[in-house]
Amino acid sequence: MSDAQQITESTSDQPSPEATGPAPVPLLTPREGVPPVIADEAALAAVVEGLAAGSGPVAVDAERASGYRYGQRAYLVQLRRAGAGTSLIDPVACPDLSALGEAIADAEWVLHAATQDLPCLRDIGMRPTRLFDTELAGRLAGFARVGLGVMVETVLGYSLEKGHSAVDWSSRPLPEPWLRYAALDVELLVDLRDALEEELRHQGKLEWALEEFAAIAAAPPPPPRKDPWRRTSGVHKVRKRRQLGVVRELWEARDETARRRDLSPGKVLADAAIVAAAQALPRDTRALAALPGFGHRTNRRQLAQWQAAIDRARELPEEELPQTAPQTQGPPPPRAWAERDPAAAARLTAARAAVTARAEELRMPQENLLTPELVRRVCWEPPAEAGPEAVGAALRALGAREWQIGQTAELLAKALSEG
Repeated sequence: MSDAQQITESTSDQPSPEATGPAPVPLLTPREGVPPVIADEAALAAVVEGLAAGSGPVAVDAERASGYRYGQRAYLVQLRRAGAGTSLIDPVACPDLSALGEAIADAEWVLHAATQDLPCLRDIGMRPTRLFDTELAGRLAGFARVGLGVMVETVLGYSLEKGHSAVDWSSRPLPEPWLRYAALDVELLVDLRDALEEELRHQGKLEWALEEFAAIAAAPPPPPRKDPWRRTSGVHKVRKRRQLGVVRELWEARDETARRRDLSPGKVLADAAIVAAAQALPRDTRALAALPGFGHRTNRRQLAQWQAAIDRARELPEEELPQTAPQTQGPPPPRAWAERDPAAAARLTAARAAVTARAEELRMPQENLLTPELVRRVCWEPPAEAGPEAVGAALRALGAREWQIGQTAELLAKALSEG
């Protein structure tokens, strides 16, 4: 029996890890109380020394001000380690936490949804060499809901306060209820890590998870996104190149203003307003003010700024206007496959079905078993030989982890040969 077959048989007949139990116990305050916020170098040095002298994994979390401030910087960092307790650090008052990062660099960091917090932690000098991601662990273990509060409740039997996740963490001073909420976010994170490690070991998936965590820790910062303005919500309604030029000009003007004022771009000008202006192509500020999102609350100076961006787009030469579809290096959208390459479309249908079926057997999301992007790339440009080894080599070259290759190369090879 192959390793893949053993794993499938060991997981497919197991009960779901989300068994119902007694009502969760509310966790209302940290066991040592809410610690003071560290906001000066002397206090930070003491925390660094204490965390360095602690033992075991370090629970790490960060609070941002998404929806309020420009960018994704951290406005509070929470840490907890055995022997050191919980620390709350203000990275506005202490913007360089590289000494702290070095002090715990050799420890395993425990984060929930690590890829969300690592960029802002990296910006203040904190980068792990090893980590355990409790959200990803929950996905691999087959939990249907993997938010921190739900996971703590399901796995450990405690309920966390949920009321302050979307507040403006750039506010100063931070209210005591917010600080209590922040401290509780790391209170049980190591306990959750330990329980999930045991669950993954029981399911035969622990090595897979460790491979995923190592890949996250080793990943370089992502490159800047090309044409970020194309992510404007509702841009799919804009059909013409001149109108897309308006979207781009307005997006860039908004971004510059948001950066200068340190505000979330959506607070400066809504995406819906950008799309409405692009569709209407108003000739002057009076016409612009009549559009949704540019009403009476927009002052004359702001209207002139937005109208100037629209006018710039109106005056652009045709060759400088954006294309209606972004240029990509990968395969075309799947909806175009049947017309452009019917054989590739058949391969994709077979491969998707095979990967989805295996993911269901393993009780994990299909995108964690193998991302749709990797499936599409292998199906669009399959290896010359469609055997498992050649398919595995192609997946490896595209960045798939070894456990993913072990679980999918054989079934993809079969789909490529039959599709």
